Amino acid sequence: MSEHADKQSSGGEGVLTAGCLLFLVLVADVAAGLLVVIVLAVRGLGRMDTNSGQTAASAPSIDWAPVLGYGALALTVGVTALVLLWIGHRVIGAVQLTFCAFLAVHTLASWP
Repeated sequence: MSEHADKQSSGGEGVLTAGCLLFLVLVADVAAGLLVVIVLAVRGLGRMDTNSGQTAASAPSIDWAPVLGYGALALTVGVTALVLLWIGHRVIGAVQLTFCAFLAVHTLASWP
């Protein structure tokens, strides 16, 4: 009878562990996304200040920061997803792969 109770508690602990892991991974993804947004916003403000002194005839240079920022974030989320799938957390890995796909599409949309 005690074996049955041990099996039930280990299953509940597995669900709790997976839920906590999913929460931590999602919080880390949100923090990384906010960091990319803040860096891009600051770069955009800096570009607005430097463009005010340019003449109308000069073309602004291509800004690769959004592509590199979103691409690096997509790569990080994708690697995290593969690691999570490799260690056996299929649901969390699938959520990460979905975020990776959205970020990859957003990266391609911001391509100059």
